[in-house]
Amino acid sequence: MKILILTNHDLGLYKFRKEVLEALLKDNEVFVSMPRGIFTDKIIEMGCKYIDTAFERKGTNPFKDLELLKFYKKTIKEVRPDVVLTYTIKPNVYGGLASQQLKVPYIANVTGLGSAIENGGLLQFISLNLYKLGLKKADKVFFQNTANRDFMIKKHAVKDNYDMLPGSGVNLKQYSFNDFPDDSTIDFTYVGRLMKEKGFELYLDAAKYIRNKYPDTRFHVCGPDEDNYRDIVKKLNDDGTIIYEGYVDDMKKIYSKVQCTIHPTYYPEGLSNVLLESLACSRPIITTDRPGCREVVEDGVNGFIVKQKDLDDLIAKIEKYLALSNEERKQLGINGRKKVEKEFDRNIVINKYLEEIKRIADKRHE
Repeated sequence: MKILILTNHDLGLYKFRKEVLEALLKDNEVFVSMPRGIFTDKIIEMGCKYIDTAFERKGTNPFKDLELLKFYKKTIKEVRPDVVLTYTIKPNVYGGLASQQLKVPYIANVTGLGSAIENGGLLQFISLNLYKLGLKKADKVFFQNTANRDFMIKKHAVKDNYDMLPGSGVNLKQYSFNDFPDDSTIDFTYVGRLMKEKGFELYLDAAKYIRNKYPDTRFHVCGPDEDNYRDIVKKLNDDGTIIYEGYVDDMKKIYSKVQCTIHPTYYPEGLSNVLLESLACSRPIITTDRPGCREVVEDGVNGFIVKQKDLDDLIAKIEKYLALSNEERKQLGINGRKKVEKEFDRNIVINKYLEEIKRIADKRHE
């Protein structure tokens, strides 16, 4: 079969869906439409055929979006895929519309609803109605958390053509169980784009308070600067408040030396890969009580849950973690590893996609 993948970013495709690509490439010809990025050549080396695609991830210009729709229609006509797989909002909407118009089966993956839909108002109305159009005739819509699913059912964006995925899952061999560090220093880490909505400012404020009160703590920061925090990060790194690691390609090195991952996001997550990878490496998590995070954390079992945008509660939960013995912290990490082994193995995601593609192929040959 010919499979066409539409996505907005090569990093997410390579980092979190590489194993899905490998499974698809065994028996199919795979085309990928996305903007060029640092992982594009790796995806090509795997055997995918690359289609360079102009894309504004955060843009709201309707004329640009219509250009994207036209491009997708042109691409589908040229590739003539047997099935289209779409990821993230704009590919789900405009890739879905293009697939409908050209009568090609397609499978959408809702990796989070996005701020426009979550924050309400006129932008929500417009975005939601576009999403309804894009998902209208999808052969399958995969959701990564029940809150997103229930919202879209309530708004009549999907009917009975949906299923659940455990996020992108996690590669349990790549992110393997790690021996727990000693407590000569207690190291925390933030992993992700440096964005306000990801809770980065909350993390920095908590680091300032905790480092002052508990000098044996360390606060690492791993991720690219998305919202121009360069000067703040440099100042806090220079004065020892944080340890800025920059973008880290292999997070296993970081997880091996830290004790806990702090993810105080209030961004519209699908399901947090950061949390899954941290738990897979047997590292406890402190994260927000919101969709995409609460599915992963069990309060007091594999970490602690924090109220959204609440610095005092974040500090309180960090102090609660610090009050534990090292053996108790280690047990949180062991519990987390067991949870991802049971519920979030990436093979679950691979099998769901293969089953759905087989169903579409069988239906075509009836």
